[in-house]
Amino acid sequence: MSQTLTVLGLETSCDETAASVVRLEAGGAVQVLSSVIGTQFAQHAPYGGVVPEIAARAHVETIDAVAAQAMADAGLSYGDLSGVAATAGPGLVGGVMVGLSFGKAVALARGLPLVAVNHLEGHAVSARLTADIPYPFLLLLVSGGHCQLLAVEGIGACKRLGSTIDDAAGEAFDKIAKSMGLPYPGGPALEALAQGGDPSAYDLPRALLGRQGFDFSFSGLKTAAARFAAAVTTDDQRRDLAATVQGAIARQLSERTGKAMAAYAAAHPGQALRFVVAGGVAANKTVRARLQETAAQHGFSFDAPPLAYCTDNAAMIALAGAERLALGISDPLDAVARPRWPLDAEAAAANPTHAFGRKGAKA
Repeated sequence: MSQTLTVLGLETSCDETAASVVRLEAGGAVQVLSSVIGTQFAQHAPYGGVVPEIAARAHVETIDAVAAQAMADAGLSYGDLSGVAATAGPGLVGGVMVGLSFGKAVALARGLPLVAVNHLEGHAVSARLTADIPYPFLLLLVSGGHCQLLAVEGIGACKRLGSTIDDAAGEAFDKIAKSMGLPYPGGPALEALAQGGDPSAYDLPRALLGRQGFDFSFSGLKTAAARFAAAVTTDDQRRDLAATVQGAIARQLSERTGKAMAAYAAAHPGQALRFVVAGGVAANKTVRARLQETAAQHGFSFDAPPLAYCTDNAAMIALAGAERLALGISDPLDAVARPRWPLDAEAAAANPTHAFGRKGAKA
């Protein structure tokens, strides 16, 4: 890099309206000058999950104020920006369109370059917001709708090693929590309930133990847990079931990641071995601890974003945009919003995890 870049990031892919200003120094240092997140928990809670139309309307109502607050917190005007980065997918396309359209308007009005960012690439770089993590590294991306292992060689250079063949880990947390009558958002509620529970109280299935490769599967676990949930009658039983579910998800993530670590180390002889976990599920303390143990066992360093940058946020989008701008990459103003956008398009086309036409994982 030959210059310092200051980028406004916008994130509206699901139920958070977020804006952030990030500065990427010429030497590679990162400063988060502001990060504002407007949540929609109250609007979606009565339905037990995100309602796309409600989410899109809420983004329209709040994006201007959230972006203005981010600029004010950073102490900058739009004239101080080097570019605008906005999530262009994957996600709820109505919401994605709101943030992307706002970003286009700022770019057009101020004569700034626009970067249409893949939301997953934002998660991929999120740990670099607060730590010096050189490329390449092995990434476990676990968010609400995504669960995949990727070899990250650099910005725009991700190779998919494994993905979920049905539900993602975050979906399993949320759906099991809902079957247990826990409030939205379900993942944090289940983690809170699991404290003090017995993680071996219930016999939950262990998926894909004999399967080659590094894919994940949580549908069997979700179904079995829902059946147990229908039969629990006491607070202790609910606590034990939550702890067992949490432990089972953490176990599968660590087992499949451990296999990927062994293969990644063999493919990168003599190189520093780095492991990063990112996404909303990375905020779960049990999952973090289990993965940290796995990384140590396989000789990998361990990094994860601070909790504030695990869930959807605009700082990671701004950084992904800044890294692309540093490489001379920007997008035209007719960039489209995408409900599906795999990080490794070649792998997704050559070996899709879901047959064409079926509802499945976004990646």
